[in-house]
Amino acid sequence: MSGLIVTTQHLFSVPRHSTRPGHCRGGARDFFRAHGLDWQDFVRNGIAAEQLEATGDAVALELVAWARQCEEAGDGR
Repeated sequence: MSGLIVTTQHLFSVPRHSTRPGHCRGGARDFFRAHGLDWQDFVRNGIAAEQLEATGDAVALELVAWARQCEEAGDGR
């Protein structure tokens, strides 16, 4: 699915292996910094799924998969 934009709604709603869904803001900021990605731009505009996939990071790939699932279900989260 080309053109998918991953948003903070996806980030904060992704199912996890704990009792609470989503990733924490601090950890996400650290991830963006470590991969040279612009956190503020992401918060405002989202980020192309391809940029997250290019990191090769398992958490990023899981987030993209969740965003695709949400889009396919039509709820966008």
